[in-house]
Amino acid sequence: MSTDTLIADRIEIADLFTRFALLLDEGRWDDAGTVFADDVAVHSPRGGELRGLGKVVEFMRQSEVEGQRAQHTTTDLLVDLDGDQADASANSLVHYYRDGRAPHFTGGLRLASTVVRTPAGWRLREVRITPVWTRAEA
Repeated sequence: MSTDTLIADRIEIADLFTRFALLLDEGRWDDAGTVFADDVAVHSPRGGELRGLGKVVEFMRQSEVEGQRAQHTTTDLLVDLDGDQADASANSLVHYYRDGRAPHFTGGLRLASTVVRTPAGWRLREVRITPVWTRAEA
């Protein structure tokens, strides 16, 4: 694989993680197929194990809290490419807030993912979300 292709793939995977964060922040559940593969598996303490795009979207819709918003910041992305698949991991800081107010809850997460190249571009096939710490604001 050429250096140009490796660089392009890494940029596209970094963009994928940003699109994932924005999807969560903006609640654009109908756009989930631009981030997740159809056969996605998501593992998290809140949702347990969810398999399939439909189940993931259903969980995200049901998890919405009236008036609460979130801001996800993804950092420290590591990508290990292997052809049309890659292992990728990152840290995520999540701030939960209400419009015009400071965050009332903040958490640090570790994301471990398998991403795959599809005809539509790179997509998350598996995501493991591990909370590292939380802080309720006073």
